[in-house]
Amino acid sequence: MSRLLESFRIALRGLVANKVRAALTMLGIIIGVAAVIALVSIGEGFSAYVSGELEGLGTRTLFVWTNRDAANPQQLTTADAEALADPLACPGIEAVAPAYQQGATATYAGIETSPNVSGVTPEYLTVQSYDMKVGRFIEQDDVDHRGRVAVLGSTPASDLFPGSAYPIGETIRLNDVPFEVIGVMAEKGSTGPMDNDDVVLIPLTTAQTRLFTVDTVRGDYVVSSINVLVQSEDMLDSTIEDVSAVLRERHRIQPGDTDDFQVRNPSDMVETVTGITTTLTIFLGAIAAISLLVGGIGIMNIMLVSVTERTREIGLRKAVGAGKSDILWQFLIEAVVMSLIGGLLGIGLGTAISQIAGSALDMQTVVSVNSVGLAFGFSAAVGVFFGIYPAMRAANLHPIDALRYE
Repeated sequence: MSRLLESFRIALRGLVANKVRAALTMLGIIIGVAAVIALVSIGEGFSAYVSGELEGLGTRTLFVWTNRDAANPQQLTTADAEALADPLACPGIEAVAPAYQQGATATYAGIETSPNVSGVTPEYLTVQSYDMKVGRFIEQDDVDHRGRVAVLGSTPASDLFPGSAYPIGETIRLNDVPFEVIGVMAEKGSTGPMDNDDVVLIPLTTAQTRLFTVDTVRGDYVVSSINVLVQSEDMLDSTIEDVSAVLRERHRIQPGDTDDFQVRNPSDMVETVTGITTTLTIFLGAIAAISLLVGGIGIMNIMLVSVTERTREIGLRKAVGAGKSDILWQFLIEAVVMSLIGGLLGIGLGTAISQIAGSALDMQTVVSVNSVGLAFGFSAAVGVFFGIYPAMRAANLHPIDALRYE
């Protein structure tokens, strides 16, 4: 043990004697470890952020869209939504909310903004878990009579009515069509890249007949999506099967043919996004690890130079009784110490970079113990791997030849 400590002391003395060279050599390890820590933590933070946002959509909600990849896809219609609302066909469904969405220009008193305009039914408020801040939501009478009324999300409400202006009862124009504001929704936030607050909601029938030019399928107006609220999480799988069976029958899809619709729930989206972000994180970490290999090559190069410069010192130590193992441990410890110090500095730098990136991206980055342990362990392994050859070369020097070296 004492001989090992003596080797450690001599190794540190050698590094201190060449501080600038040692610092430049460690730079490759510092950058490599920092890159691994920063990229992995940002990747894990992004995965956690997206998963949290998707889970916020609700664990009992299903989303039905047209499958554009299917051969000759048939678009979803209001009649499809009515069929899904039949309790005999889909007993697990609590509420169905079809929606037709399209961009539009909203203006008021010379102020202009471009929110997403969605034609919806009264059930949309419950299915999408919105809350009203002031006023009322769209009612069935508004849908039946194609009323020109609008409910504003918090973003267009603040854009069109800045300050303390009270919007209820005011008239805004959507694509130059007048609409009376009847309500403002409470702020909900974003789901990934989608801003749930940058919306204006109007009656579905109004959107289909008075504001937009909407296609029909067999006499029924097309909808962009059908949002379904399931009675309980335990009934999700059976409800998905029921929804698929109803739509396959209505769209006359033959057995074995691909569905021309997609049924998704937040759990499926979370699993998909998590798989993608995990793969991306591993890929980025592997790219960053390449710089660790470059740093290791730098350590080997400097250690070989150090062995050459200290050949007479090695010969003298052997002449006074130092064995091959003593010389081996001296240079191996020197390489490992350089790598570990670089690893510690890299962990600190990588953590700082991830925190700065998290603040800039407005998300919580995750510096996990696994990523720190992996980066630190890899840096130690680099020191051993790339330090063993120079150490063995130093240990195998013949003392007489070493003492004669000029």
